[in-house]
Amino acid sequence: MNRIVCSLSSTLCSRQHLRLSPTFQTIFNKSHIRTIMSATAAARRLEGKTVLITGASSGIGKSTAFEYARTSPHNLKLILTARRIDSLKEIAAKINEEVGNGVKIHPVKLDVSNPEEVRQLVPNLPEDFKDISILVNNAGLVKGVAKAPEIAEEDINVMFATNVTGLINITQAILPIFKSRPDGGAGDIINIGSIAGREPYPGGSIYCATKAAVRSFTDSLRKELIATRIRVIEIDPGQVETVRPRLKAERQMPAGSFSNPNLGILRRPLLW
Repeated sequence: MNRIVCSLSSTLCSRQHLRLSPTFQTIFNKSHIRTIMSATAAARRLEGKTVLITGASSGIGKSTAFEYARTSPHNLKLILTARRIDSLKEIAAKINEEVGNGVKIHPVKLDVSNPEEVRQLVPNLPEDFKDISILVNNAGLVKGVAKAPEIAEEDINVMFATNVTGLINITQAILPIFKSRPDGGAGDIINIGSIAGREPYPGGSIYCATKAAVRSFTDSLRKELIATRIRVIEIDPGQVETVRPRLKAERQMPAGSFSNPNLGILRRPLLW
């Protein structure tokens, strides 16, 4: 029995190159049709929506912006926030170059660890960008690999202010928009956690604690909003390659330990 292996990078299994059995042809054709139908349905669900993504200048945030734009390239608004505004403007230009001007993009310089900046986010948005439908809480960082009792107080404060307090403050700033909609409200909150919140590792106690806090906050918020049409989701990826310089411990890890943010779950658009 012939074995057929399709790599992740393959986009087409051509019958000119592979002799497929009738059964495999049927399975392949049905799968291809389902993929097309799923993409079409996803585009319809995103049409006319406004999506806010924090930490959008690199990594998962950047890839998420591109995936949304590719899925619904004709009628979509993206609010991209990060501390590096120049990077956001470059991303906006690349998205428009790739998909056209059907995707309207509003870059915002924002440090989620600064409560005042978070409070001013929604009031300062252009009117046509204020009706946010989807919030992707992606902004986060890891700082240092020290073990207790040698963990720097600054590192503790920065990680909690960004990964936990910042995520909560952004959620509280956007949630009133969701709750103002008819029938109890509607909207999607996607919190990017980490496998570290479930499987702590030595030298990462504070980062792991922040991601465990994100998980608990997400679970509680989901239960608080269970009677509404507001959906609350957490995604827990592993280590992701980003522009941040690697920590000493990370540099000692073998090649292939980090995933490309364009792979895995982001091959399919984040739609809820």
